[in-house]
Amino acid sequence: MIPDLSTAVWRKSSYSDGGANNCLEVADDHPGIVPVRDSKQPHGPVVVFGAQPWVLFLAGVRNP
Repeated sequence: MIPDLSTAVWRKSSYSDGGANNCLEVADDHPGIVPVRDSKQPHGPVVVFGAQPWVLFLAGVRNP
């Protein structure tokens, strides 16, 4: 099932240095999933992660 992201509020990582390019954006407030997109293509594809795999991904990035 594809979630309706038409009203999603997207945010960039605080580690993006405020740059306009080369950033990932995530949309909060979608229980159980984490939508992710490329900031350079706001109308492009969205990758949707399950909440638990996203938590594991972040842990791996923070503690390589």
